[in-house]
Amino acid sequence: MITLAVIACAAFLATFAGGMFALRLSDKLHLVLGFSAGAVVAVAFFDLLPEAITLGEPHHSPATLLTWTAVGFLLYLVLDRAVLLYGKSLGNHHHAAPSSGRGTLGAGSLSAHSFLDGLAIGIAFQDSFSVGAIVTAAVLTHDFSDGINTMNIVMKNSGDRKLGIRWLVIDASAPVLGIIATLFISLPPQDFSLALAMFAGFFLYLGASDLIPESHHSHPQFLTTAMTLLGALVLYTAIRVIGD
Repeated sequence: MITLAVIACAAFLATFAGGMFALRLSDKLHLVLGFSAGAVVAVAFFDLLPEAITLGEPHHSPATLLTWTAVGFLLYLVLDRAVLLYGKSLGNHHHAAPSSGRGTLGAGSLSAHSFLDGLAIGIAFQDSFSVGAIVTAAVLTHDFSDGINTMNIVMKNSGDRKLGIRWLVIDASAPVLGIIATLFISLPPQDFSLALAMFAGFFLYLGASDLIPESHHSHPQFLTTAMTLLGALVLYTAIRVIGD
């Protein structure tokens, strides 16, 4: 119990620190967006999909899990188009720009993923302490990046600092709630793997269709591309180091 409490605090602080770091670099937003794009896509390819396949065996074939990834991608596409059409009404209660609905959708998706991170930690500790420690290290490694991505999504779509911090707190709290939830429930690995596969589709859409184009919108420079590659490399390296 004490171990999980410490981990929950660490997850909150890592995510919040990442968001505040992004906020301080708001004048270099195109560079941070480029980094975030690479990080989000890397999490999908190098973390969520491999973990989904590992947990899904022998209950689901790789083809089934990839189908769920495609469903997640296409579902996010439909939701994104709906938000573009009705985003103004979605954002009115925040007094934000009409596009704030896209920020809400993106930040909500990232926060839901963070909740799954907390579930993953708690479920891993239900298996054994050693497995729990490995999963915790992997989650904490990209929590800082999650905070950066959440703040960037909101700031890019609405530019509202208060809304960005509000979503940052939600995202930072999500893994804590996920850990707490596992004290009362036990999620079968085969079901958890499907959720991970679907979130991989969410992240691929978010990175490829939103963050990458936006990072180059006003700054089609070599440096933004380099930052995207750096974001992917950093997350890939961190995941491989933790995995080994």
